Amino acid sequence: MTVQGVTGPRASAATRRERGGQVERGEQGGQVERGEQGGQVERGEQSEQVERRERARWIERRGRGGRGERGATVIELAMLMPIVLAVVLLIVQVTLWFHGRQVADAAAREGARIARAGGSDGWQESAEGKARQIVQAIGPQLLKNAQAQAWEQGDQRGVEVTGSAVQVVPLLPAMTFTITSRFGGPIECFRPDDGSDGCE
Repeated sequence: MTVQGVTGPRASAATRRERGGQVERGEQGGQVERGEQGGQVERGEQSEQVERRERARWIERRGRGGRGERGATVIELAMLMPIVLAVVLLIVQVTLWFHGRQVADAAAREGARIARAGGSDGWQESAEGKARQIVQAIGPQLLKNAQAQAWEQGDQRGVEVTGSAVQVVPLLPAMTFTITSRFGGPIECFRPDDGSDGCE
């Protein structure tokens, strides 16, 4: 703002008053700006204090919950361990039964092969002895109390092998897993072409 048409001392005084007003307004503006900045700082401090209080309350609630649930994991593990152990033992028992069954099948198959080609005399002892030999050679511990029995039905001969699978828990004698394998086939002999069923 300029004062026109005034010269001399009056103009200088007016100019000084105008400048003084600008300085005063500038100081007031600075005070207002500093006041706004102070308000922002104060609001920031208040929000930080609120956040700290909320965090402290959350930590306190979590600590109370942790003290209340202390030992729960151990109890859950103690409840689940018998089930897990039973499943593991069942899997091992099935595996042992399967291995015992493989041994019995191999013994019965070899015994049946001897029985079919053994002729008419002494084939029972030869077939049963071969079956027992296979059991002893492959897995005597996998098939306990193994027994071989030769059989003949018409023109069919074979061997039946029975035994017990290994028990995972030997303290339960009532729980026995019996394995039975039976193999056989037609007797290997010369059959005439005249339509008769006999063997020569």
